[in-house]
Amino acid sequence: MADATASNFVTYELRDEIAHIGLNRPEKRNAISDRFVETIAETVARAEDEAKAVVLYGHGDHFCAGLDLAEHIKKTPMEGVRGSRRWHAVFAGIEHGTIPWISALHGAVVGGGLELAASTHIRVADRSAFFALPEGQRGIFVGGGGSVRVARLAGVARMTDMMLTGRVAAAEEAERWNIVQYVVDKGEARRKAHELACAAASNAEISNYAVINALPRIQDMAKEDGLFVESFIASFTATTPEAEERLRAFLDKRAARVKAPGTS
Repeated sequence: MADATASNFVTYELRDEIAHIGLNRPEKRNAISDRFVETIAETVARAEDEAKAVVLYGHGDHFCAGLDLAEHIKKTPMEGVRGSRRWHAVFAGIEHGTIPWISALHGAVVGGGLELAASTHIRVADRSAFFALPEGQRGIFVGGGGSVRVARLAGVARMTDMMLTGRVAAAEEAERWNIVQYVVDKGEARRKAHELACAAASNAEISNYAVINALPRIQDMAKEDGLFVESFIASFTATTPEAEERLRAFLDKRAARVKAPGTS
C-alpha cells in the first residue's frame, strides 16, 4: 500500500508488515526543516500503529544533507533550543519506540541526516554513501542528538575529528567506525534494509521491544546494575506465551537452528 498524499516531505508505503518511509525533498537533498520534522513525527506514529518494522530511506541522490540552514539562520536562540528539543523528541520516538527501524543510506548522510540515521537501530549504506558533521565549519553545533547517538556509535574521538576538521568518511570507513553495520553495492541499500526488516519483524514483539529499549539503557548503567536489570528482562520475556511456543518449537525441531554462514 503506497501513500504519498499525506505530505510532500515524506512518502509512506506498507509492504506486508514493513513500512517504507521515504524522505522526499530531493531538490534540497532532503534537508530537514521544522515542517519536515513534524511530518516525520506523523509517520513514526503511523508506523507504530500498523507496521512491525520500518525501512527509512531518501528519495533522489541523497539520504539527507542535514538541517535546512536557510530556515535555521533566521531563528532566535530560544527558537533554536525549541527546535533542537523537538528533533530530540521525534528521533527518540524512533529509537525508543516499539518496532525496529533500519535505515538505507546513500549519497549524503550529513549533519542532521547522520543524526537521524543514528536514531535508527540498524544502518545499511551503499557504496555511494558519505558521512560528515560539518557543523564546525558552519559556526554551529549538532542539535539533533548527534553528541549522544553518533558519539556512542563512533566514539568521541572520531566525532571530534569529523567536527573539527570537516573529515568526510566513505561507507567502508563508516562501517569500520561502527556508524553503519552493512555496506552493499550502489542501489542495493533499500533492498538489504527490507531483508533485515523482515528478519526483525519475524521476532517476538516483546523480544524486539526489549532489544531496542533495554540494551541502550543497560549500556548507561553500572555493570552490576545492568546485570540485575538484564535478569528481570530475561525472565519476563521468557515467560510470555509466544516465548513458550517458540522455545517448544525449537525443542521439537520445528524451528530452524543457527548455522554457520554459507552452510545449508
